[in-house]
Amino acid sequence: MGEDGLFELLAETNIKQFSEMKVKKIITLSPHSYNAIRNRYPDFGGNFEVFHYTQFLDNLIRKGKLQPAKDVKARITYHDPCFLGRWNQEYNAPRKVLKSLNGVQLIEMDRNKKGSLCCGGGSGHFYTDLLGGSEESPARIRVREAVATGANILAVACPSCLSMLEDAAKVEGLEATLAVKDIAEIVHSSIF
Repeated sequence: MGEDGLFELLAETNIKQFSEMKVKKIITLSPHSYNAIRNRYPDFGGNFEVFHYTQFLDNLIRKGKLQPAKDVKARITYHDPCFLGRWNQEYNAPRKVLKSLNGVQLIEMDRNKKGSLCCGGGSGHFYTDLLGGSEESPARIRVREAVATGANILAVACPSCLSMLEDAAKVEGLEATLAVKDIAEIVHSSIF
């Protein structure tokens, strides 16, 4: 949220600890962490091979080390998180993972990839409505766009997006129509 001094302190502390542990590769759940560790940590001497978990899952599936077998049977639309998509141009790995699952029909929203609409959850809501309630909040608009595709699952790859869009689906009264799920949840359901 713009607190550069605190970021620098945390980055240096983390880098020191990672170096002591001889960390070479890092897998992140959060696109925000992916962006910070991949693009900002090198400024402080932290040079690691960084992966978002969807990149890791895609690699495991392609190599046959993870074999989703159960049918998902779902119409899924995917929401591109800002820090994975626009900031780091990773649009393919999440889609490849979803397409690899049996029974998935992937339907794109009109606004996708670099033109995707932000969920509104980044920067701690600093730039968006802190109290919610607005019918024009980015998250509420986004879940309405997802429903318009005919999808029954809105897939996400970011904890902030998951929280924002789940809440928006509830406020919009769309819980029975649209499930908001993390890609890892969807993969899990295709294995177990």
